[in-house]
Amino acid sequence: MTRAILVRAHGGPEVLTLETVAVGAPGPGEIRVKNHAIGINFVDTYQRSGLYPVPLPFVAGNEGMGTITALGPEVTGFHLGQRVAYQGPVGAYADERLLPAARVVPVPDSIADETAAAALLKGTTAWYLLHETHRIKPGDTVLIHAAAGGTGHLLVQWAKALGARVIGTAGGPEKVALGRAAGADLMIDYRAGGFVDAVRAATNGRGVDVVYDGVGQSTFEGSLDCLRPRGLMVSFGNASGPVSIPRLMVLAEKGSLYLTRPTSAAYLGTPEALRTAAAALFAAIASGTLSVPIGHRYPLEAAAEAHRGLEARETTGAGVLLV
Repeated sequence: MTRAILVRAHGGPEVLTLETVAVGAPGPGEIRVKNHAIGINFVDTYQRSGLYPVPLPFVAGNEGMGTITALGPEVTGFHLGQRVAYQGPVGAYADERLLPAARVVPVPDSIADETAAAALLKGTTAWYLLHETHRIKPGDTVLIHAAAGGTGHLLVQWAKALGARVIGTAGGPEKVALGRAAGADLMIDYRAGGFVDAVRAATNGRGVDVVYDGVGQSTFEGSLDCLRPRGLMVSFGNASGPVSIPRLMVLAEKGSLYLTRPTSAAYLGTPEALRTAAAALFAAIASGTLSVPIGHRYPLEAAAEAHRGLEARETTGAGVLLV
């Protein structure tokens, strides 16, 4: 038996309940992991609310780090007691869990437990956004929303390391300062006014090459207005609500823009792709290219509190549940 945070009905943070559940022996291709730290991500709130449907009931959470306690048949390349991290499927908010070995990656000794738990999902997302969705090259100008958040903070650092000029947005002086510390060339406090005019002024009216927008509804239209002709809008999250386009012609009117809505399933859907991204992430952390500040730590039973803070956009950096 193990403690787990279950979702039995879609809704607000109050639907997260701490219960005791059975964890069986791993089946073919599965492993059992004793969690040490669990990453907290916006996708967890989308699944809890029903925005991203998951069959009920389910154990919340998509990311964690721990040690292997059992190996199922047909599992190769892992051993008992090995430090590993994983990204998906749901079920991370628990002391111990089963999961497919295909979603597990080894954690180097140089990477701390909390860092691995907090960084894998966000960091591999940042990797494919910067290396595959749009291949950042020296001289690119990029706009990164929520630059003080978990994914945004990594995007800023990695984009700068790749030679981009980075413009970031955040809400409030403290978050603006965090974005600057991460390496942004210009930080815009969207609470002090609109960001479009500031971006246009900073680019001499040209606009940016690419926008990375994990905020969603509240920033989407403004983000389109920040792009250069034939620029790329990368909408990868819905922190302020989902996005819809009532008229496709809006992309033509604003400069023959490109728009994509990438997902980890499409980019990291195979074990090889996930392990390639994870290896690049852990190497960047070990080399000092990326830092992963842990802004908030909660015990497992405080998962609802963690979701409230995340959805209120009161957090900075990454957050973890500790078990």
